[in-house]
Amino acid sequence: MNYPDSVHFLYALGNEIKTAKFGLERIRAVLGALGNPQDRLNIVHVAGTNGKGSTCAMIEAGFRAAGLRTGLYTSPHLAETTERIRIDGRAVSAERFADAFNRVHVAVEQLLARETIDLHTTYFETVTAMALMIFAEDAVDRVVLEVGLGGRLDATNVVRPILAVVTPIDFDHEAYLGRGIESIAAEKAGILKPGVPAVFARQRAEAERVLDRRAAELQIPVTRAAAVPIQNVSLDSRGSRFELPGATPLSIRCPLAGEHQIENAVTAALALLACGVDRKAIESGIAAAHWPGRLEQVRERPAIILDGAHNPAAARALAAYIARFHAKARLRLIFGIMRDKSAAEIAAILFPLAWQVIVTAPKQSRALAPESLRAVTDHPNLHVAPTLEDALRLVEDASPDEVIFITGSLFLVAEARATLVPSAAW
Repeated sequence: MNYPDSVHFLYALGNEIKTAKFGLERIRAVLGALGNPQDRLNIVHVAGTNGKGSTCAMIEAGFRAAGLRTGLYTSPHLAETTERIRIDGRAVSAERFADAFNRVHVAVEQLLARETIDLHTTYFETVTAMALMIFAEDAVDRVVLEVGLGGRLDATNVVRPILAVVTPIDFDHEAYLGRGIESIAAEKAGILKPGVPAVFARQRAEAERVLDRRAAELQIPVTRAAAVPIQNVSLDSRGSRFELPGATPLSIRCPLAGEHQIENAVTAALALLACGVDRKAIESGIAAAHWPGRLEQVRERPAIILDGAHNPAAARALAAYIARFHAKARLRLIFGIMRDKSAAEIAAILFPLAWQVIVTAPKQSRALAPESLRAVTDHPNLHVAPTLEDALRLVEDASPDEVIFITGSLFLVAEARATLVPSAAW
């Protein structure tokens, strides 16, 4: 199959969350048929609810600044599926993606014919196998591997990493991971393994107890971001600066916007230190990190800012950013979200901050119908726009001093980015 055919086949396998088949038997069998490429890789495995992608991006950038050849595996993608598999900071080509898909698909079909596996691997399982195969073939020095959903039974959890990292844990995907923070944290803690050190971001108390208990059971060393003092913090609308004290202090410039990114940058720096990366490479790598669609300003006067605030914790982070940097501005909010997200809770956090709210829907089958959002808010200036294009027309009269946020689903953010900055690189 060529690239469009391979992507079409992956989508035909079904939504990667809705069709998730928890368990590692299929992915292990497929990787075994491919020669177990994961066993030839030095992997940093990253789980968590929020900040996973940003933290992965900063860790990978630090490795690259140290002169190492890197592989980065993240999800979801913004524009193209190829974005999920990156070598030295660049997405693999469409041809490389299609070739990897074909080889994994052939292996899966052979296993199905022999009845070694029960069902075809899912979208996420398939692309995970592709990524690990590509990284092994390119003999990358370090792989940063983001968990897709949960941790314990996620397809990425077939690896034995050199380091496990857990970013902040909060509510998301409760239907799959459990209704309480403790249940969710137990699933994330499933990436911890005997003999593999870990780095924990600052956590809610309930999550911290679960992670600490599991780490103690496994008798693994843990570096906790909460135990590391942060000094000389300065924050602006485009990023932050701070220092991590020590015999040789780390002076970090984080180019990712939002106060919450300080925590992610601390976690990334500690992960890089745990992997023996030189301090100068840590500083220059994090300073060069790029993670689009998260508090990304794509237009000036009026400012248009994109942010994938797709769960309550992410919405609170966005609200904190607005309160700090745009409290006096007249805000317009374009919002669209998936049906399986906490729409009412997110709306309650964000909608009161905006003078005008425009609810819309990304072009996805799982999108929540914008009309239904009327029932969860009494905002006095609410408008319904069937599509993002319609929503953008409603803000064409914005004055230069107004600020427009496009937020909710990353699918909506991806559409907005493709429309507003079509030539922008990932």
